[in-house]
Amino acid sequence: MEQPRKAVVVTGFGPFGEHTVNASWIAVQELEKLGLGDSVDLHVYEIPVEYQTVQRLIPELWAKHSPQLVVHVGVSGTATAVTLEQCGHNTGYWGLDNCRFRPCSQCCVEDGPESLESAIDMDAVCRRVAELGLGVSITISQDAGRYLCDFTYYTSLYQSQGRAAFVHVPPLGKPYNADQLGRALQAIIEEMLQMLEQAEGAHSCHQGH
Repeated sequence: MEQPRKAVVVTGFGPFGEHTVNASWIAVQELEKLGLGDSVDLHVYEIPVEYQTVQRLIPELWAKHSPQLVVHVGVSGTATAVTLEQCGHNTGYWGLDNCRFRPCSQCCVEDGPESLESAIDMDAVCRRVAELGLGVSITISQDAGRYLCDFTYYTSLYQSQGRAAFVHVPPLGKPYNADQLGRALQAIIEEMLQMLEQAEGAHSCHQGH
């Protein structure tokens, strides 16, 4: 029997600050060229660096695609490795976005938990991708930065019961080019999908007994 196709949504961000070309969106476009195999429908979106757009758009993407997984990609000016974020945070959003706006409450979801973790074990993804020998350093972080990246991640985790992930990439050429970042994203997301499938398989076995 043919496996049903899975929807995966991957987003990058538009320009902001000194990032007139946002490496995250370039990396996502490279991933789109590579694809995620025949059984995955990949949908990519560029998100503007605006809190109110994120609050509207993220629930719309979940409703439209019912994805197996949503992966948000952002750029970090201080990163020199591809960084997997384990959790998103609800409060502490002081930075102004591209519209010179910030949420009055400085939080994502009124009365939401302080932090939410991805259902995916980022340590395990990091180990497995490192073993592939892609020539790209992969690391883990517990703090996605309290700006639009963290805000987007928390919003998505809140929508999805944890079926979301966030990946920070370094600026282009510092040290990786677009092709290297695209290939790293492809390997990371394939590992994440495999882990979700294994978890679901284990869950349905338990349900059957």
